[in-house]
Formats: sequence, structure tokens, C-alpha cells
Amino acid sequence: MCAIIIPEKHMHYPVLLNEIISIITPQYGGTFVDCTFGQGGYSSKILEFPNTKIIALDRDKDTLKKSLDLKRNFENRFIYKNLKFSQLQNLKLKNENIKAVMFDLGFSYTQIKDKKKGLSFDVKGELNMKMGLNDFSASDVINKLDEKELEKIFKFFGEEKESKKIASAIVKKRKKQKINTENLVQIIESSKKIKNYKIHSATKVFQALRIFVNKEISELIYGLINATKVLKKDGIIVVVSFHSIEDKIVKYFFKGLSETKSVSRYMPKINTKKNLLNVFSKKPILPSSKEIKENPPSRSAKLRYAIKKEDFYEFETDILDKFKYLIDIENYSKKL
Repeated sequence: MCAIIIPEKHMHYPVLLNEIISIITPQYGGTFVDCTFGQGGYSSKILEFPNTKIIALDRDKDTLKKSLDLKRNFENRFIYKNLKFSQLQNLKLKNENIKAVMFDLGFSYTQIKDKKKGLSFDVKGELNMKMGLNDFSASDVINKLDEKELEKIFKFFGEEKESKKIASAIVKKRKKQKINTENLVQIIESSKKIKNYKIHSATKVFQALRIFVNKEISELIYGLINATKVLKKDGIIVVVSFHSIEDKIVKYFFKGLSETKSVSRYMPKINTKKNLLNVFSKKPILPSSKEIKENPPSRSAKLRYAIKKEDFYEFETDILDKFKYLIDIENYSKKL
């Protein structure tokens, strides 16, 4: 995962870069964790400031080439690991003075156009959608899970209104042949009652499959939990999301650790615990009209951030319970 790119120029375009730099203030130095290294847009910018250090993670092994460029230029200030960000705790960072942990949950133009990854509905051949360190592919999902399971994946991960009809058509089709990318696009298009000419008919189903294949729900939840644990007091978590499910998870997590809840809305709030995070705005930061004009895919980006107020690492959060219904759907993968 990484930042959006300007398709016309095929150049890297890290979304909301200026806003993030103003929030994390690398000009004052410090160690920063880039959980979605991608093409290195955020890391490269931060390393321009002399007293900074980057610990970069990415599950996509194809990002290694770009990481080697930064390693050559910033040998003592740049560390790269081919890991999922849910594995952040494996790095044992409690002794590091982490100033900020950053997540950019988008995908690059390079990744979308990579035929091997199969993220685009324009690609032909076998369904894939594996971003790295995966156990199964989109082909396994489409050709092996039952109709009801497919319906729920499309409905809850893609917010696809025709999920039931599409799932039924997939099951019928796969009795005759193994379904590939072209077959799936044809099934989706023929299942749609109303065509939306602004958005490709297959967009929501492909989003749902990508989320499922890469377990993006649990990845994000555990990434947020572990990021909060490795931060010291005054450390910052920054998240740029691109669809509503991601944003709901981030918003709920930040809210739960920044507000003292009362038993009843008619009773005053009781300070039974310290709030771990400080959130300065309930509303996300959005790209400027100038950025959207230069890079249209950035229009769906939402930036939220929170600052850690206390120096402790174990805390309670009900986020796993809140989104249990989505994690239960992810767990259909155990059948594959």
C-alpha cells in the first residue's frame, strides 16, 4: 500500500504531503515509522530534514527496489522491513523515541497497473489481488467460497447493492468453468440493473475482494493498536484513508481512546480513566482543490490524526468488538 500517483505522468504523488509534514514536524528531528512505504514519498520527504530517521514497512516486496535507493543515500537513517503493519510489534520499538507513525491506505498507479497483482478490472487473466505476504488469492475466493459468503463480502466490504445477484451468478458460472478476471467483470456488468457511467460496474466488487484477500480490516485495526503502543508521550498517529470502512475504523478508534464515556447520556462523564489520545478535530482533513485538480484520485482521501497523551503501552479498546461483524467475514478465509 502507498500513496496515489498522477496517472498521466506516472510519477509518485504522496497525498496530503504538506498537511502531514505540518502535523509531524520533522524539522525538529526524531524517528518516524512509515507503515506503508510504497514508492517512498513520505519517507523521502522526511529524510530531507537532517536529524530524522525512518523505519519503513511494506508488505509488497516490489517496494524493495525503491527502499534500496534510500538506503544508499541515507544508510544510517533509513531502515526497511518487508512486513505487514499489523506486525509492527515485531520490531520491538519501545526503546525507540518514535515521534510519529504514518499510514497511507491507498494504492499506487504502479500497483494498480501491475498485471501480476490483478487489482484492476482492465487486466486479463487469473484473479489475484495479493499485495504481499498473503495466504490466498481472489481466484480462490471467487471459485471456492459459497454463495452466501460471497454475497456478504461484496455487501459489507464493497457496499455493493447487487451483491446477492452477483454472488448467485458467480456460483452458476463457476459450475461450467473457472472464473477469471474477464468472466467476473462480465458477470458483474450483466447483473447490474442500473448503470453508473461515472464509476465502472466492477469497482465495488473489486474493492471488496482486495479488502478480503489482504485482510485489510484486521490489518488496520491491529496496526492502529500496535502503533499506539510503540509511541511515547506526544507521539502522533497519522492515517490517510480512501474509503468509508477505513475511515469509520480510524474515527472510532481515535474517539474511543480520546473520550471518557459515561454510563448514560443523561449522566455526567466520570473520569475513571485517563484518556490516552488527544484528537483536535472530529472532522478529517481533506485535500485542497489544487491537489485534487493535480491528482484526481486524491479526492476521496481523508486524513485523521491523534496525539498520545500518556506514556503507557497497555490500554483497553473495544474496537475488535465494534467491528466483529467485519472480522467474522474476513474469517471465511479459513476455509481456503
